[in-house]
Amino acid sequence: QVQLAESGGGLVQPGGSLRLSCLASGIFSIGVMGWYRQAPGEERELVATITSGGRTNYGDPVKGRFTISRDNAKNTIYLQMNMLKPEDTADYYCNIEAKTTMRAEMYNYWGQGTQVTVSS
Repeated sequence: QVQLAESGGGLVQPGGSLRLSCLASGIFSIGVMGWYRQAPGEERELVATITSGGRTNYGDPVKGRFTISRDNAKNTIYLQMNMLKPEDTADYYCNIEAKTTMRAEMYNYWGQGTQVTVSS
């Protein structure tokens, strides 16, 4: 079974930095990987995605501050978050497209979420 282990969330002051990690296990192959976030009372929104070839895409609110990367050998993606703002406060969710076996179809998987709070 596919498991997404997220880590790195926590409390940080405005202007500070955090690094989120998402380790995928129980997979055969992985396509696009990404991060999404959801604040209380708000809809889930795109943070960043990265393709198997390394092409990245970012949501407008985080451009220039966040960087997504992946380590294919470790089945891991990272989100480096710099110059954090209070409006970045949200639950952050890891998302991957993956096959569990060679015969399986590509499917979308979600992590349980990790809390990021930016406050003074």
